[in-house]
Amino acid sequence: MLNTLLTCTALLTTTMLSAQTDTTKEKYLLIGTYTKSADEGINVYAFNTTTGTLRYVSTTKGVDNPSYLVIAPDQQHVYSVNENNEGGVSAFEWDTVSGNLTFLNKQVSGGASPCYITTDTDGKYVIVGNYSGGSLSVLPVRNDGRIDAPVQTIEHTGTGPNKERQEKPHVHCTVFGPDKKTLYVSDLGIDQIVIYNYKQGDVLPLVPADTGYAALNPGAGPRHITFHPNGKWAYVIHELDGKVTAFNYVRGRLIPFQTLSTLSAAYKGPISGADIHISPDGKFLYASNRQKLNNIVIYSIDRKNGRLEKKGEQPSGGKEPRNFVIDPDGNYLLVANQNTDNVVVFKRNKLTGLLKPTGQEIKVPKPVCLKMIGTN
Repeated sequence: MLNTLLTCTALLTTTMLSAQTDTTKEKYLLIGTYTKSADEGINVYAFNTTTGTLRYVSTTKGVDNPSYLVIAPDQQHVYSVNENNEGGVSAFEWDTVSGNLTFLNKQVSGGASPCYITTDTDGKYVIVGNYSGGSLSVLPVRNDGRIDAPVQTIEHTGTGPNKERQEKPHVHCTVFGPDKKTLYVSDLGIDQIVIYNYKQGDVLPLVPADTGYAALNPGAGPRHITFHPNGKWAYVIHELDGKVTAFNYVRGRLIPFQTLSTLSAAYKGPISGADIHISPDGKFLYASNRQKLNNIVIYSIDRKNGRLEKKGEQPSGGKEPRNFVIDPDGNYLLVANQNTDNVVVFKRNKLTGLLKPTGQEIKVPKPVCLKMIGTN
């Protein structure tokens, strides 16, 4: 009887320790969405980085189209765009223990349809890209995490050859470079990565850089940009022609050295490149296509010169893979499929870069942005 009791106690202890261990391997997954009602908003799930499983935690309701999110450097605040004609930015307090967001305040974004948001390294400002407004704005952050109205809004000028999509500027992302003092702004409407020097504390923090801009091929439609972990290269996904351009990053300048298509030679359908990310080890680059393709394209990165070589394609498990994220350990890639209301989990092969469906997925209305943050 005593032996049985001791065995049961040991099993219970092992189970409890295992559960605690699993919890320590969790990250929170924050999901930005397009909303249709007050019952939708920002969804939070716990993601187990060992098993690849997801469990529901919370939903912050009543947020209008929080289609892109950024986590503040203090890990205690989250900011979202409100992608609508008025253009807004919302601030939230983040509870890393409970996984809940608390609304703090909201400000105008300085232009219509904001679609991207980032912060500086100190969390003193948020910078937002206004897609339909063709502009970017800088909003100060107070000590309590609330945001103030824009102190600076810069409007781009120009057009591109695609008369339907490039009739005017369309700012699509605002990303700091490796030096954290230079901002790179991809403008789909004018086929440029516009470059700004960032001077925190100045009345107008952004000034055009001497480098000016990096031009892409006419009709490319640059959407998102990502920098390699080694700080030597940058990569841009084109929305309109489905290509990726690789750049050398040299003292703030972007010097192109390779452009290649994410499409097969036989494909003749509609094109809509979306997102781009590099694995944490810097060995592989991933790019998503929407429309009829609905896939993730996989490239290896030459460690000597940054050149890309296509390794394969993986169906996204749904329609319109607008955004995806790789977990910090590089074990999994999660895809937000906007038009099939699902987030799908793929296992990454770290040697080949290829993806394999795990069978894990969750249903979320119109998921369009995925961000990960640690747990306590």
